[in-house]
Amino acid sequence: MHRRGPSRRCYFKSIFEEMKFKKKVFFDIHSWIGIKLSILFFIVCFSGTIATLSHEMDWLFIPEMRAEEQNVRASKNQIILNLRAAYPNGTFTYWAASEEPYLCDIIYVVQDEKQVYAFANPYTGVIQGHASITFQRFFRDLHYYLFIPFQVGHFTVLIFSFLLLISLTTALLFYKKWYSKLFELKIHNGPLVFFRSLHRLVGLWSIPFTLLFSITGIWYFAERTNIGNLSDIANPKAPKIESRFSEEPNASDFVFTVDYSLAEQKAQKAIPGLIIKDILPPKNPTEPIYLTGLSDVPLVRNRANRVYLDPKDYKVIGVQNAAELNTATYLNDIADPIHFGNWGGLITKVIWFVMGMGISSLILTGIWISLKRKVKSRAKQMKQRMGVWKYLNWAMFLVVIGFMYAALISNYHATPAAFITITAGWFVFITLAWYLFEVKLREIAATELKQERTKVI
Repeated sequence: MHRRGPSRRCYFKSIFEEMKFKKKVFFDIHSWIGIKLSILFFIVCFSGTIATLSHEMDWLFIPEMRAEEQNVRASKNQIILNLRAAYPNGTFTYWAASEEPYLCDIIYVVQDEKQVYAFANPYTGVIQGHASITFQRFFRDLHYYLFIPFQVGHFTVLIFSFLLLISLTTALLFYKKWYSKLFELKIHNGPLVFFRSLHRLVGLWSIPFTLLFSITGIWYFAERTNIGNLSDIANPKAPKIESRFSEEPNASDFVFTVDYSLAEQKAQKAIPGLIIKDILPPKNPTEPIYLTGLSDVPLVRNRANRVYLDPKDYKVIGVQNAAELNTATYLNDIADPIHFGNWGGLITKVIWFVMGMGISSLILTGIWISLKRKVKSRAKQMKQRMGVWKYLNWAMFLVVIGFMYAALISNYHATPAAFITITAGWFVFITLAWYLFEVKLREIAATELKQERTKVI
């Protein structure tokens, strides 16, 4: 018995030490993701959060986009006539009906080799104005690919889906009995204890949405890389039409000759109850009229219902009905509404926005906790601990900013007002980051050093 006792104690001691080692590894991984990649991680999360309410931001800041809901809508053909009168030298490439009754439809117009977003009132048919870029487009593009071209931006964002899932998993593995602390917030033990407690509390309540955002992001990765032929299955190619003319008509003229009201009627016969949302006009008679919309199938995006029409006789040459989707296509078409929370209108968008802000705040509180721990040593040592990653973070941020301004100039032809607004937004972001993580932490460091010297004396 005496011989076995120490052996057992050593055995359990080794297990305990191994568990402590594993928890430390999990903690280090969690901290590395949140701290070393903090700036890009925050931009990806925060831009996606803002994107959930970006239509509402358009309503707030762009008066020309506002519409007053009415019982009767203007015909598609009337809107097109008004569009051509407003942009006589232009053509349109895409028509996106508003998802909200208080906003105008957005029609993509190319005039003088520049694209603008025209705002068409769906009830009166009036073209109320245009913009070179909208809040919705800016934040969706920032969240989608960080304005970085050549697929690099897309995959950079998608990689963070994996990192978000890893961050959640490692947190649950090193945080002891996390399930019993869903209502624990310590507010009387100093700033460090408070922020640690807040970080954990917000993280715990964000678990369902963290899983949702990371899983849908990983799904996007699988689609973009065509794993298991997912992209081919879920995104069928449009049907082709044989050429009928020896010389094709000019695209800018042809798109205005289509009877879009008739096309809408034909599409609604092909899918009963279809509410047309998006129209991709044909550039010439060899391309179909492509219409998408919503039916009685819940949760799916517009593209789940597709109708292709021959622009000559308006015969249906292709249909995808959301009620008849295969599993892969159905999952692909619910990914967007679930990811951005727009499936239930304003209520779900607000919920997704709040939870997205919570997840974004985890990055900020994580940085604060880490730096607050390091600041106890001394400000100089804190700087050394941050090392190369601090400058690498800001270098990556400057790369994003550089590509963003290039896109604003070359792709969007942004107005001076748009440049000023966007620049002001980034200036506020940088100023707050500098104040919180440089000025404020240095003040804390000086205060704590002074207190330590006072205690010694």
